Amino acid sequence: MYKIESVSEMRSLAAALGKEGKTVALVATNGALHAGHAALIALAKGRANVVVVSVFPNPLAFGPSDNFAGYPRSPDADCRLCADLGVVAVFMPKAEEFYPRGFSTYVTEDTVSKPLCGVSRPTHFRGVTTAVAKLLNIVRPTVLVMGQRDAQQAAVVRKMIGDLGYETEVVIAPTIRDGDGIALGVRSREFTATQRQEARSLHAALERAAEMVAQGVRSPDRIVAEATHLLGERRRVRVIYVSMVDPNTMEPMREVIPGRTLLAIAVWVDEIRLIDSAIV
Repeated sequence: MYKIESVSEMRSLAAALGKEGKTVALVATNGALHAGHAALIALAKGRANVVVVSVFPNPLAFGPSDNFAGYPRSPDADCRLCADLGVVAVFMPKAEEFYPRGFSTYVTEDTVSKPLCGVSRPTHFRGVTTAVAKLLNIVRPTVLVMGQRDAQQAAVVRKMIGDLGYETEVVIAPTIRDGDGIALGVRSREFTATQRQEARSLHAALERAAEMVAQGVRSPDRIVAEATHLLGERRRVRVIYVSMVDPNTMEPMREVIPGRTLLAIAVWVDEIRLIDSAIV
C-alpha cells in the first residue's frame, strides 16, 4: 500500500493508474477511521479496480466555534486499517500543501447547502466542496463513495459534481450502526455511558418516523412533531433541527412520499454535535 503525503506524488500515481486503464474509487475522510469507514471502503472495492482513501482533517470545513485542533487523529491506525482492507493508496496531504500560502479560491454550492446544517454552520459546506473538488482533480476517481448518515453533504457534493461537469459517480453507502442503533462516527466513540443512552434517541426518532409512514401517515408536520417529542424527552439532548426534506435538494416536503423522503436530525448531546438521517 502506498502512503502518499504530497499532491504531486498522488497526481503521478493517478496518472499511472489511468494509463493502465484502471478505475479508481475514492473514499474521502477526515481520518480517525472506524467500522463505518471500513464499510465505505468495502463498497468502493466493488465499484472500481483501485481504492484510494484520503485522510485529511479539512480545516476549511470547521467553523470558528468548532474544535479543529481537538479533532481526533490516528494516522498510523488509519493506515493499518486501510492496508488490512486492501486499499491501494492512502493520501494524507499536509494542510499547508493542500491549501498553500495565499490560497483564496473556493467552490461554493448555493442552494442545497443552505438549509439544515447550512444554517448553523454557514461555512462548512464551502469547505467540503472546495476540498472535494481538489481531491477529484488530484485523484481522478470514477467513483466517490459517501455515507448515508451525511446525507446533506452527499447531496451538496453530488450537486457540485453535476454542475461542474465532473465525470465521477457518487455512490451512497448505508449507515452502519452499533447494536444499540447509534450511527458509527468519530464522535460517538467519545460517549460516556449516559451520553450513549441519550444519543439512542436519534435512532428511536428515525424508527418511529418509519413506523408512522408505514402506518399511512403522510404529514411531515406530524412526523416531525413526534420525532421532536421523542428527542425532547432526553435531558441532555438539545435539538438543532428535525426536518423532512427531498433527499436530493434538501427542500422541505409538503407531503411524505414513501421511499423518497429524508428525515434529517441534528442535535447536541451535551457538547457533542450529532447528525443522523434516514429515508422513510
